[in-house]
Amino acid sequence: MPTSSERPDRSDLPAFLAGHTPFQGSTESELADLADGASVEGFPADAVVADYATRVPDEIWMVRDGAVALRASGDGSLIDTVGPGGIFGYLPLLTGAGMDFEARTSAPSTLIRLPGALVRAQFAKPAGLAFLASSGWSGATAERPTIAPTIDSRPVAELVHGEVLMAEPSNSVRDVVIEMTARHVSYALIRLPDGRLGIFTDRDLRTRVVAAGLSVEVPIAEVMSAPARTVTADLTADSVLMEMLECGLRHMPVLTPRGEVLGVLEDADLLAASARQSFMLRRSIAQADDPAALQQVGRRVTGIAVDLFRNGTKATATSAILSVVIDSLVRRALELVLAQPVNAGLDGFAWLTLGSVARREAMPSSDVDSALSWRDDHADQAPRLRAVAAEVHTLLDGCGLPSDRNGAIAATARFSRSEADWRHAAQGWLQDPLRDRGLIFSSLLLDGRVVWGDPRLHSVAAAYQRVREEHPNALRLQLLNALSGRVRTRSLRDVLSRRGGTFDLKSHALTPIVNLARWGGLTAGLTSASTPTRLEAGAQAGAFSERDARTLGDVFAMLQRLRLAHQVEQVAAGHPPGDVITMSELSPLNRSLLGDGLREIAAVRRRVGNVGIHGV
Repeated sequence: MPTSSERPDRSDLPAFLAGHTPFQGSTESELADLADGASVEGFPADAVVADYATRVPDEIWMVRDGAVALRASGDGSLIDTVGPGGIFGYLPLLTGAGMDFEARTSAPSTLIRLPGALVRAQFAKPAGLAFLASSGWSGATAERPTIAPTIDSRPVAELVHGEVLMAEPSNSVRDVVIEMTARHVSYALIRLPDGRLGIFTDRDLRTRVVAAGLSVEVPIAEVMSAPARTVTADLTADSVLMEMLECGLRHMPVLTPRGEVLGVLEDADLLAASARQSFMLRRSIAQADDPAALQQVGRRVTGIAVDLFRNGTKATATSAILSVVIDSLVRRALELVLAQPVNAGLDGFAWLTLGSVARREAMPSSDVDSALSWRDDHADQAPRLRAVAAEVHTLLDGCGLPSDRNGAIAATARFSRSEADWRHAAQGWLQDPLRDRGLIFSSLLLDGRVVWGDPRLHSVAAAYQRVREEHPNALRLQLLNALSGRVRTRSLRDVLSRRGGTFDLKSHALTPIVNLARWGGLTAGLTSASTPTRLEAGAQAGAFSERDARTLGDVFAMLQRLRLAHQVEQVAAGHPPGDVITMSELSPLNRSLLGDGLREIAAVRRRVGNVGIHGV
């Protein structure tokens, strides 16, 4: 029970609210209304603030000082701890359903009670959209609450702990392993003569010493991995996780900007149990020794995305992890096909992934787009390489990853060319983007990312890196193309009036953002990258304002959350996932978010069109 209902001084309440999400975008008038409607209440330690299993609230709480523990109603396990400036109760409020957890103070605390009628509108603003997109809102259900995301954006410097084990290159494997055992660590770092680092792990012990039959007296320098991949302390946990997933690493040294070792991250430092499944799945993919085994493993991929999202991983991180796993499947499928005797000697080429998977934005509904580029002196291999591509896609089809419906696959002549032919095509698209569907083809290839082979063979990306200086008309046409598509009038009217009908989240909401971001990235000289990265680069290059870039980024995250939530429900119901939603099935909040998001997209496109077309 609260110990008091009011604090004498409430004058700083609007400023306190304005300093924390989701109220950072509120106007002074809105903040004043929130403060007037709020009550400030004191609680002793170990007091129950709310039991959400027994009631649906009509308010949310913000911690003014102290701390509140959110615990599962059943076993009392800790879900999250909310500190000053944090809020709780918003999930049951916005869903209109009870959830199996209670909020209990873990110290004497002062809490701000905010009425639901005043706060609901704040979640439709950009700051509220960003908060919902990055919070546990993404995966919560009435039956299975998830409060804290399993992947976060803290700097990795906050996650490293313990003393770093360093060894000399001349130390024996025996001495290093004894020290690893004494320190209870699974790695040792070795400082190399050139200043870089080597790393020796339990895996190296198994594969490079024991399995190779070497003596444990050999110098550690002979069996270490060098140079070790490292990250700087300012990178976020989720970005480092993506790198570890992509490289198949379980250890990552963290350095200061001066190269000093702060510590070593292990996968357990970054991953919740559900995310570890993606590591295990990628290991199973790598160990699949025939097409049947790979297809058996591949059919589990969609389930990983579903589990990640349902267990609280935000939509953007789930998409990135799904993309990494798909990359692994593509690489292994290619390796299995190339291992056939008929394909012996095929080399000198690169396999490119295109589309959403290339941008690290895959969904359960994503198909597989691809392209091939080979060295100019390997032109005689073109028929064999296209046959390999066709077989790879047949194998991927059996994994539940269908080929692109529009034929953007490496088995066709349009998407498989020599390095010089791709370069020549790119020059033609730059000089006349309207000829031979140049805008469409260039957009597909600009998203392309090499997942097997020499990255230098992706010659289209290199040709577009100076498009702003050398081909301004081509850049202008990219912008016109990005501004050309429109949301269907009827669908938009349905959204805003909250009536029935259907709406395609990808075609009529997400694609306009992706296209604008691609143009913004090109303006900055950036080719293949994720949509948020392109938006940020475009803002830095002056393609659009920082505010518009943030707005598009927030709406993009919200749309990805809606898409993933919708597709996860479809998969759970045994239906094929897709992007067409029925408006009447959306919650009132999500209809509101979607309508506001569409308005934001339209407003940014108008501003960019008014300035960009004349300023490129």
